[in-house]
Amino acid sequence: MHGVRLAFVKKKVTGGGHRGVAASLNLTSMIDYLVTVVIFLLMSFSSSGETPINKSITLPMAENTIDMVTAPMVAINGSQILVNEHPVGSTRAVEEAGRVMPRIDELYNALKSLKDDWKKLNPSNKDFPGVVILQVDKEVPALVVKSVFQTAASAGYPNVSFMVGKIAESKK
Repeated sequence: MHGVRLAFVKKKVTGGGHRGVAASLNLTSMIDYLVTVVIFLLMSFSSSGETPINKSITLPMAENTIDMVTAPMVAINGSQILVNEHPVGSTRAVEEAGRVMPRIDELYNALKSLKDDWKKLNPSNKDFPGVVILQVDKEVPALVVKSVFQTAASAGYPNVSFMVGKIAESKK
C-alpha cells in the first residue's frame, strides 16, 4: 500500500474504516434447517406410490393386483360417496330406490368436471384415458357399487378399477 500516492484512493482500497465486504454466515443454523427439511421430505415421501385410504373403508383382499395409476378416486363407505376425498353424494338414495340407478347426479357432475379439467390441461390430441378407481368398503351393497360403476361409465370413464388390499404371497 505504500505505492499508492493519493490519500482517498488509499482509503478506498484499504476499506476506509468501514465494514469488510465479505460477510460471515452462521452455517450451524443453515445446516439445522436443511437437515430438518430433508427429514421431513423423507418421512412424507412414499416411493411405493401408496394412496391414503379412508379410515371408514375396509378394502376387500385379492391375490392378483397391479400398481396404482393416476386417476380420480371414488370412495364408497357405508353412507357417503366421495371423489378425491370430497363428498359428492349419499348411498341412501340408491338403497331406498331398491334398484340400480343409471346415474347418480352429484357423482356424474363431479366426474364430468374432472374430465373437462383434464381436457383443459391437456389440449393436445392425446385421448382422455377414462380411468377411475373405485375404493369400495366390503359392506357396501352391490346395488350401490353397480350404480356408481354405471355413473362413472356414463360420465366418460369406461375403464374402472377397484382398489383392493393385496394378500401376502405364501412361500411354497
